[in-house]
Amino acid sequence: MRSVPTIDLTIGALLEERLVRSVFQPIVDLSTRTVMGLEALARGPAGTTLEFPDRLFAAAREAGRLGDLDMLCFERAIEGAMAAPVAPPLLFANGEPGVMDQPLSPRLMDLFAARPPFRTVLEYTERALPSVPGSMLRLAGSIQLGGNGIALDDVGADPMSLAFLPILEPEVIKLDMSVIRDPDTEHSRTVASVVRAEAARTGAVVIAEGIETEEHLATARRLGARWGQGWLFGRPGPIENVRDFDPAGAGVLRASRPGFHQPVGTPFEVATRSRPARQRVPGDVEAGLIRLRETAIDHDCAVVVVSHPGLAGLLQGLAAPGRAVVLLDQPVGGEFVAAVVGPGFGYAMCARDSAMVTVDDLPTAAAVSRVLLSHTA
Repeated sequence: MRSVPTIDLTIGALLEERLVRSVFQPIVDLSTRTVMGLEALARGPAGTTLEFPDRLFAAAREAGRLGDLDMLCFERAIEGAMAAPVAPPLLFANGEPGVMDQPLSPRLMDLFAARPPFRTVLEYTERALPSVPGSMLRLAGSIQLGGNGIALDDVGADPMSLAFLPILEPEVIKLDMSVIRDPDTEHSRTVASVVRAEAARTGAVVIAEGIETEEHLATARRLGARWGQGWLFGRPGPIENVRDFDPAGAGVLRASRPGFHQPVGTPFEVATRSRPARQRVPGDVEAGLIRLRETAIDHDCAVVVVSHPGLAGLLQGLAAPGRAVVLLDQPVGGEFVAAVVGPGFGYAMCARDSAMVTVDDLPTAAAVSRVLLSHTA
């Protein structure tokens, strides 16, 4: 058999001529196997050196054009779904973690303004969480404004994703295929338990990735997944290959919540909406910080956020594979604030002038954390 020659293509030419294309993989309801939506996966032109995503994204990264490629992939995914003979109820598209600080392109804004006949779900991976939390929250806010949603991808591949779940509160939680392939390890059982609890608390839909066999399907359902994707249901291909969608797919997801990821007010103001402040007495701040530190140390997965450089000593020794530690360069609203959030728990301490408030309910502690993180670069 003669080999097919591969055409050399530069990343610059690909971007200039918008040569990215999308292939689409179905996402199905595991109980009925009806198609609820599609995930768009980027490809370069067939038969070229940049056809497959590993080379495509590596070339863009090397050329300093990763942001341009990421935005083009997002645009082409939406364009492909809008041009389909039958539009999917839900379109899942991936965001590259390293370039989440860039604004949405004018073309993408135009596409959203055209009101596509589907909801778009932007997928993050855990790689985005500790490195660009502020950009992550700002982008989530932009996506939510249009009535769309977000998904946390590859949950279970890294413990950091579990730590950020309560802060992000995505519409969709995607279980990494490693959890489905090896479900009886302590790690997989922990991931499944955390995800089930978070889905019950927030109304998120759980999707299992990498389902290739009936055994994988049974395992996914046992671990709490409602939807799934994988070769058992269909490989990535042209969008025309899928026409029979469940029209209720978009309505199954929780409604968008504009403003949720960037609460209005300072951390102290957010905290006092759920609990009144009290007069601060000597030792209050120190006691609050001790409790916060002990809470973080007691949990393998946690996000610790501190608003003031003067509190930096609190962070020493807290770094661990499942813990993200974030120190702001300057106070927010002139307040001393520290918060810790993780799967099923949260605590925050906010001090302003002579008043202080502490909260130990997860939703409020997460909201305080979102205010702090939204001020990071």
